[in-house]
Amino acid sequence: MFFSILVRLTPLAALLAAPLAFAANSFAGSNLYYAAGLSSADRTTLLQGLQNANMKVLRVWINGQTDTDLKGTTITPFPDVEPNQICNGDQSCYDPTILNLLDELMVDAHSYGIKLIITMHTFNALEAGDVYGVEYGTGYFYEQTYPQQAFDQRLMYIMNHVNSQLGQPWKELNDYIFAFEAENEAMIGKGQDYIEAHQQWQCDRATTIKNELDGNTGILVITGGESWMAESVQPDWLTCDALDVISIHAYGTGDFATSAIQTYVQQAQAAGKMLLFEEWGACYFNTENNDCPSGSALSSSQRNSNIEAWASQITAAGVPFLYWQVIPNADPHWDQDYEIGLVDDPSWSTLQAAAQAASNANAAFDFSPWLL
Repeated sequence: MFFSILVRLTPLAALLAAPLAFAANSFAGSNLYYAAGLSSADRTTLLQGLQNANMKVLRVWINGQTDTDLKGTTITPFPDVEPNQICNGDQSCYDPTILNLLDELMVDAHSYGIKLIITMHTFNALEAGDVYGVEYGTGYFYEQTYPQQAFDQRLMYIMNHVNSQLGQPWKELNDYIFAFEAENEAMIGKGQDYIEAHQQWQCDRATTIKNELDGNTGILVITGGESWMAESVQPDWLTCDALDVISIHAYGTGDFATSAIQTYVQQAQAAGKMLLFEEWGACYFNTENNDCPSGSALSSSQRNSNIEAWASQITAAGVPFLYWQVIPNADPHWDQDYEIGLVDDPSWSTLQAAAQAASNANAAFDFSPWLL
């Protein structure tokens, strides 16, 4: 999809665009949505592994987890920050348990040269019937004024949480937090037409986050991605002053092609925005890569070849990437298996090499002011 963009460089957009005159290095990272529940030992294993791969960013989610075993990782379950009702700013209503757990994680991550992306909600929880899903479903939540206002209060509560070890609110922790995003894959279950028709929701939430940062440009404001590349990069997001980075989520192999990505790189550069390939992965099974529920296992050599090729294509386009997901244990190869384990996984060394290669490659955007 091609469109014209009226370039209006805000002061931050000008800052983002200016470094493109010289080559900046790219970087890699990982996702682990349940990282808040890791044991101390697993947290160390994960962070050491990411550091050894020179991965610089770990993306985590704020939502409740009731399971104690996720992808073979034993975790301590924890509630969402709004476990029982929509709090709408009532400070006594929120549950800070997960935020306190992430306090420890972000301090530990910093010691390994890693910052966090804080994802403050997820469509998965909304669709599964969290407090917003029960009250408003997956339509009114994005369409009506009250749930948007109440959700903004959630975002502000999280950003103003005071780190129990550092004594500062998260919104001031530039050395620990890479970015805030309102929601993982907002509206994804509603389809591309719905996302296109409700682009303002994303910009409005980003404006709330940016206003709460109150001039602090040391933490980025980003989107949470969608199903594939064209769906992830919407025209109104490229012209939204409050958004610094557009997140790409894609698992279809056509979206990994360097030439396909570069089309969006050019659009982002013209708009003074940056791109991050925030989610991608290589299926363990012999199914289509973007349809990976089960199947026969690929040979290790074939999967490694896929990882090496697709990572190098993304890197060649000049876009940093975050893999879905590196886990601190042996991968049990459950359904939807893109995971790569740090224990006895024949694909870890390949991903590690790809991440190290990214850190030595030229990038289309200069993220260095926001990395450790």
